[in-house]
Order: sequence, then C-alpha cells, then structure tokens
Amino acid sequence: MSLTASNMLPLGTKAPDFILPATNFNSSISYQACKGKKGTLVVFMCNHCPFVIHVMDELIKIANDYRVQGIGIVGISSNDVLNYPQDSPEKMTFFAHKNKMEFPYLYDENQEVAKLYDAACTPDFYLFDAQDKLIYRGQLDDSRPGNGISLSGSDLRNAIDSILYNRHLNEVQKPSIGCNIKWK
Repeated sequence: MSLTASNMLPLGTKAPDFILPATNFNSSISYQACKGKKGTLVVFMCNHCPFVIHVMDELIKIANDYRVQGIGIVGISSNDVLNYPQDSPEKMTFFAHKNKMEFPYLYDENQEVAKLYDAACTPDFYLFDAQDKLIYRGQLDDSRPGNGISLSGSDLRNAIDSILYNRHLNEVQKPSIGCNIKWK
C-alpha cells in the first residue's frame, strides 16, 4: 500500500463522460445515466483498499441520504486486476452486494476514465453540480484507519449541502488520502 493524495483536478472542470460496465447491475452505464438532477458524486474506489473499507459505511449513508435529494452517485474501480485480482469485476459484484451499494459500481478496465479524472487514490471523491462543473474534490473527512477520529463525512456532506442549499463552498479543500490506483 502506497499512501497517496488526490491530484486535485481544477475546480470548474466539466465532468468527463464515460460508459463502463456496472458490476452490480449487469449493464453498461454512462455518466449521464448516473447523473443526479442537482449534482453527481463520482468516487474512485476498490475492494481491497483499507481506506475504502474504512469509509464504506459512511459512503453508503451519504448515498442513501442524498440520492433522494437529487444527487447521483457512482463508484468506479480502475485498478489493474491482473496484479490485484481481489479487485476483479466478479469480486466487485460481491463487494457491492456485501456493502448494500445501491449505486452503480463500474469497472474501468483500460483505466482511461481514471486518467480523464486525474484520479490518484482510493477513495478519490469528485462532486459535480447540476451543470457538470466540478465544485469539490477532496476528502470525506479527517478520519483515517487507525487515527482515532470518528467517521462523519463532514467535508463531503458540506460540499453536497452547498449544492442543495446554494451555499458558498470554500475553494481550499483537503485532498483525499488513500491507496494509490494500481496502474498497469
């Protein structure tokens, strides 16, 4: 495991489109199909990363809390499955069902989507507004495996609330920290 921070894609960047296979829905899904009426959260994640495992319960709560308010959510795994077979599409399906993920969990086999988003780590969070402009890229909150800080999702929740309640969002944002994406 290599501790890696987000690359911090420039705010205002338009969401790159994609069509990827959904391991938990048996179909291919595009960004447009995942898009929420008020905004869209794209999360680069994987099955085996201890940072992803640490945040899964809170991520599921956020998905459930905000889906009904018009926020679309999608998870994407871009890891090299030849060297990291625990992140294979079959195991992604199991991971999604085990964690009761009701949002699509997509497989980026050729890693092109991760490159379009300049994703660097898992988890890596990208929040786009209704016009598909990036308004937040950063951490879920200050909690990390073993640091004793409870999960709250405060940073990401604050960003989502800024969309829903038309609040100003500070452009100084803390990068997410996690395992590096396993590049081919």
